[in-house]
Amino acid sequence: MVEAAWSLIEAKGYYGAGLNEVLAVADAPRGSLYHHFPGGKDELIGEALGVAGREVDRIVGELVPKAPTTCDLVQALLERLADRMVAADYAKGCPVATVALEVSASNDSLQSICGGIYSSWRRALADALRAEGHDVAESDELATTALALIEGALVLARADRSRVPIEQVGRRIAKLFAID
Repeated sequence: MVEAAWSLIEAKGYYGAGLNEVLAVADAPRGSLYHHFPGGKDELIGEALGVAGREVDRIVGELVPKAPTTCDLVQALLERLADRMVAADYAKGCPVATVALEVSASNDSLQSICGGIYSSWRRALADALRAEGHDVAESDELATTALALIEGALVLARADRSRVPIEQVGRRIAKLFAID
């Protein structure tokens, strides 16, 4: 059910991922939803967001040994995200962004989960930048800027049905990360 919810929120958002569709995709009986997720849809979506966030962490962990610099890591991540989006025929982007845009103003629980995932990603990126010689304030700002560029690129790529925005952002991030 969690994987089905993840897939549906990534493609259709929070409101487009109805419980009946989640159950149909998961091939699960209705009773199992409330057994495993007594908090209902919000609990299920929260768990799906957590899994999606950890999947990005897993991908980053897989790429780290192959990337000598933070810039190389981000470039490899962008390439992986672009490939994933193309493979889904641009039907999917970032489930965290989709849910954050839809419900952050009205659902404190899901806003907190989305905010926590983004904070974790920013923190990891800022730590890597500091390890390369950027000072604390600059690395925090660069991490936020890079994450905003990545998320924006995913939205634009999906809207344009093109990986070009992701490639353009990759080149900009490389310039931003350069140490003067």
